[in-house]
Amino acid sequence: MQLDKIRGPQTDQLFEAILKLENIEECYELFDDLCTISEIQSLAQRLEVAQMLNERKTYDTIQLETGASTATISRVRRCVDYGSGGYQKILSRLDVKEEL
Repeated sequence: MQLDKIRGPQTDQLFEAILKLENIEECYELFDDLCTISEIQSLAQRLEVAQMLNERKTYDTIQLETGASTATISRVRRCVDYGSGGYQKILSRLDVKEEL
């Protein structure tokens, strides 16, 4: 399974720590300490690309609006289509939150 490549005690600890965060401010604090600005921006960009792909936007539109390269868009597309389902799960939950 694809997820087995990242499984391990250190990754479990990281994910458990993220699940303990209580609000957006705590996310900012942890990720500021944990990642570079560029890493955080890349993660945010990929999620935005996935959302736009889910909305059936074209590669040109996504590239123009997000600044993502076609290689990044293609990689996200592969994950959306053939990945572990993480993008779809979180995007559907974000859609529900926005509707409330």
